[in-house]
Amino acid sequence: MLEMRPDCEGCGADLPADLPGAFICSFECTFCTECADGLDERCPNCGGELVDRPTRAKAKLKDHPASSVRHFKG
Repeated sequence: MLEMRPDCEGCGADLPADLPGAFICSFECTFCTECADGLDERCPNCGGELVDRPTRAKAKLKDHPASSVRHFKG
């Protein structure tokens, strides 16, 4: 199950698990659309491809909540 990180590592923008607009690499580094575009869809941490993160249905968030640990590096 994906960790569903709550924020963009690049700019700190909130990225709710139930909404589109987040990009992840295979290590689950997480970026917003704007930062991913600026990185040419390449993760600056591992060099891997950044792809659209799937959303988690609101009904599933109660039993399987998103992470609350923020990873903004700014």
